[in-house]
Amino acid sequence: MARYTGPVCRLCRREGMKLFLKGERCYTGKCAIDRRAYAPGQHGQARGKKPTDFGLQLREKQKARRIYGVMEKQFRSYFDEAARRKGVTGENLLSLLSRRLDNVVFELGFASSRPEARQLVSHGHFTINGKKVDIPSYSVRAGEVIAVKEGSKSSPRMKQLLENLGSRTVPGWLSLDANAASGTVVALPTREDIQLPIQEHLIVEKYSR
Repeated sequence: MARYTGPVCRLCRREGMKLFLKGERCYTGKCAIDRRAYAPGQHGQARGKKPTDFGLQLREKQKARRIYGVMEKQFRSYFDEAARRKGVTGENLLSLLSRRLDNVVFELGFASSRPEARQLVSHGHFTINGKKVDIPSYSVRAGEVIAVKEGSKSSPRMKQLLENLGSRTVPGWLSLDANAASGTVVALPTREDIQLPIQEHLIVEKYSR
């Protein structure tokens, strides 16, 4: 299971916006994008040239990859799958990415960030319809119930997360039962349900070159 293991705050600085990869830290004054709002590296503060069309497309693709924590090869696989499906390719792509189990765990509030959600899923802390699933890329389906495993509810970190359930707005395609520490996939996500600053048409243009 390939994943990025470098410093994540520099990813936010490179994209020029908060990607919320560090959980609670992103909401404090320690956030790197608040302290150093310029690209990382030796020439980060230099005035850049006007980006080309390809540059804009590349940045949008990288932003989407980094938000969802997906490596290049896997991201391309998602795009190819989205292109094969009926409908708008860009919207299909975002829907497929949003249906990842680690993203759903984050959206329900069971983790403070997508990277933490990925780790919790990998460690087997969640069940789907009563069966343990430890694959972050698992694609959820309508009607499935994602729940915190009973044995995991007593862990200090999970207790802390469960105490704060409801602090984040749950998207309309999901429903949360805070008392049962579970959530249900009400419907598959549409573009209107995905409130992320991603211009998916630029990603489609990038791969269509």
